[in-house]
Amino acid sequence: MLFNKQTLQTLQTAQRDWETGALQRALERYPERRAVFTTQSGVPVERVYTPLDTPELDYMRDLGLPGEYPYTRGVHATGTRGKLWTMRMFAGFGTAEETNQRYRYLLEQGNMGLSVAFDLPTLMGYDSDAPEALGEFGRCGVAVSSLRDMEILFDGIPLGDVTTSMTINSPAAIIWAFYIAAAEKQGVPMERLQGTLQNDILKEYTAQKEFIFPPEPSMRLVTDTVAFGSAHLPLWNTISISGYHIREAGSTAVQELAFTLADGMEYVRWALRRGLAVDDFAPRLSFFFNLHNDFFEEIAKLRAARRIWAREMRETFGAKNPRSWLMRFHTQTAGVTLTAQQPEVNLVRVALQALAGVLGGTQSLHTNSMDEALALPSEQAVTLAMRTQQVIAEESGVVNTIDPLGGSYYVEALTNQTEKAVYDYFKRIADMGGVLPAINAGYFQQEIAEASYRQQVEVDRGERVIVGVNRYISAEKPAISILQMDPEGYRRQMARLERLRLERDGAAVQAALERVRAACAGDENVMPALIAAAKAGATLGEMTDVMRAVFGVYHEPAFV
Repeated sequence: MLFNKQTLQTLQTAQRDWETGALQRALERYPERRAVFTTQSGVPVERVYTPLDTPELDYMRDLGLPGEYPYTRGVHATGTRGKLWTMRMFAGFGTAEETNQRYRYLLEQGNMGLSVAFDLPTLMGYDSDAPEALGEFGRCGVAVSSLRDMEILFDGIPLGDVTTSMTINSPAAIIWAFYIAAAEKQGVPMERLQGTLQNDILKEYTAQKEFIFPPEPSMRLVTDTVAFGSAHLPLWNTISISGYHIREAGSTAVQELAFTLADGMEYVRWALRRGLAVDDFAPRLSFFFNLHNDFFEEIAKLRAARRIWAREMRETFGAKNPRSWLMRFHTQTAGVTLTAQQPEVNLVRVALQALAGVLGGTQSLHTNSMDEALALPSEQAVTLAMRTQQVIAEESGVVNTIDPLGGSYYVEALTNQTEKAVYDYFKRIADMGGVLPAINAGYFQQEIAEASYRQQVEVDRGERVIVGVNRYISAEKPAISILQMDPEGYRRQMARLERLRLERDGAAVQAALERVRAACAGDENVMPALIAAAKAGATLGEMTDVMRAVFGVYHEPAFV
């Protein structure tokens, strides 16, 4: 312990004297604004924090030094004094051509890695010309229906030199196959590819709802990608276990962390049951967290996340390689906090959220653009979002020392409270039989729904202030430019798909799809068959339809 009993007793006496003296006189003159202060997750916040709030803190056990177990203070020994976080802006809209131009622009502005946003039809495994895709082409991301689309998306961008993150889940294995095949056409072998496949299907059932297949075959596909990546793509992160969408659905910070870590450990269990050695795949698992408005709670969440994951990987799963203990994560500022009212205020929100991510030790960061509550980001808005990161990195001074808030009585107490609350959730999930039984029972979904409802009630009552929405309201309409997509983009995409189907070798495509069907129906890894089908000219929708026929389609039950 950092403090002996005598020191704590002396401090306890001094604090009591302060409460009955200086504090009481101040309260008589300046009453506090609220009876109870809490974090956004509802954790009570005390007036002042002292060593009395962390009396059992053991420095080496609970904090350690940067780059050393339990990694509370960061996974790199030099923090941001050596290498800055990756500034990775999420982007995608309309056609592959339009998004390719945005990627080139972002790289020119200092973006360090690419992050692909796909449109809804792609996320759901439909080709752009499918009836189900009507009206949704390119609206929330880029449309990718074939290997040709993937080639155009990265035209002129050397895939051996950039890292690429792809936010795709149910059809993740197919999209990854397109990417691997596109890289091969550039002359880049898969062992050189660096990037991340989100591939986190469990959070789809609890939060984002972009699922296709039932949980068990979906988990089989995820495990196939983990096994294939471990064998052939040593630099690739095969899963980005995501709390971001859990938080966007309305969860608290504690729920986000608990459910994300529980999902992560479930992926580890599936890989172990497949026969993989934990140290062969665990170093390539990564995470993705939300950065919300409660500054210190977000920092505490990220610090607790590293400590919990390191402990569980070492003590529960027996990982021996220290790289298996490291939690590496990307963060993104909270889209759900952006407001259509007074959108320029979003710049302030994003700056504070991004600063929390940096102080919390993120390895990669996306900053949302001020206009995203109105439309996909304009070039001006995305540049300002990028500049926000660059100001933090180059002008603020927060990168000059490692974990500058480490040792803060408040931050350490909040980190400990967050950790304890996460383990309480772990116990409840275990008592239900594990992650999949808890999902099937609607437990995660109900917890998130109730938290979301409580937060909205607080907003409606004015107990939770949203600047420009329920306080400091302005009647002035926002006057900012809105991104306009190429109106000819949809026509070009339809023509490209039609041309693909006319020019490809139909017999070769059918043979490749049959190989995909056999792989899905059997127990061989599906990735080689998917890559072969991508090269033969099979489309996303065709491969997904084969999987639907074998695996079935998931229909979420009603939960009461």
